[in-house]
Amino acid sequence: MAEFIPLTSVSSSTTTNVSTTPARPRRPEWLKARAPAGENYQDVHKLMREKGLHTVCEEARCPNIGECWNHRTATFLLLGDTCTRGCRYCAIGKGKPQPIDDHEPERIADSVAHLKLKHAVLTSVNRDDTPDGGAHIFARSIELIRERVPDCKIEVLIPDFDGNWDALRLVLEACPDVLNHNIETIPRIFRRFRPRARFAQSLELLARARAFDADLVTKSGMMVGAGETNDEVLEVMDALRRSDVNVMTIGQYLAPDSSYWPIDRYVTPAEFAMFKQEGLKRGFRHVESGPLVRSSYHAHEHVGNPQH
Repeated sequence: MAEFIPLTSVSSSTTTNVSTTPARPRRPEWLKARAPAGENYQDVHKLMREKGLHTVCEEARCPNIGECWNHRTATFLLLGDTCTRGCRYCAIGKGKPQPIDDHEPERIADSVAHLKLKHAVLTSVNRDDTPDGGAHIFARSIELIRERVPDCKIEVLIPDFDGNWDALRLVLEACPDVLNHNIETIPRIFRRFRPRARFAQSLELLARARAFDADLVTKSGMMVGAGETNDEVLEVMDALRRSDVNVMTIGQYLAPDSSYWPIDRYVTPAEFAMFKQEGLKRGFRHVESGPLVRSSYHAHEHVGNPQH
């Protein structure tokens, strides 16, 4: 799964006194991020264009792009910029993708070396048009980064590979430091939110990753404000812990535009703080919870010492 960020915000429940058309409330102050700028930001942007690479930071319109790129970090989007699925929350382009570029891992490794990254995050679109869902590109990218930048920690944010567990094993055998797969939302709305995916399959993927390597850091994330209750968020936490997931990220869902799944509500900073505390009580070693949190936000901190 890929991360998202919106251009507009739509509330499904707020109305005016004179119209039944949903109003578009002003986005709360806590959801405003600085516009991207700065020398490092421009350098990373130039590098991505020169290498012909994609980042989820751009494709999913991430609100933290300015902060992260100015720290010379980026989440690389493998396997092109076109997804074969039609998830109702995601801003990444959908349709028939170009053939997989088997030379992409070399450019990824070159970029990681150029940026002198200490923590590289690799994610991708879904590629259900290929036998292994592009798992070999993940594996080769990990291998080449290890050769070029041995001290760099490598996190992979993988799709579900449509339940192809041989594809998952191919990625795991390349030995990433962090295996991330986002659960995204609660069971009650899952199939409408993610029509081509299954909640139970995502949990099985995470459980299989843990069974493969007891020392691997496993991670998952979800978006809130899409129609779930707080109690349902806590139930997802419990399900993830049953699969022995170590790290969880929780952020505000923001619709790319009015044609996407509508925003149900803006979750308050106090609620995000509550989610963090509840997650730590349940045994997660790290919980990144906040309005602007996305899967890769502060990712380098997720493999360090546990929170207390």
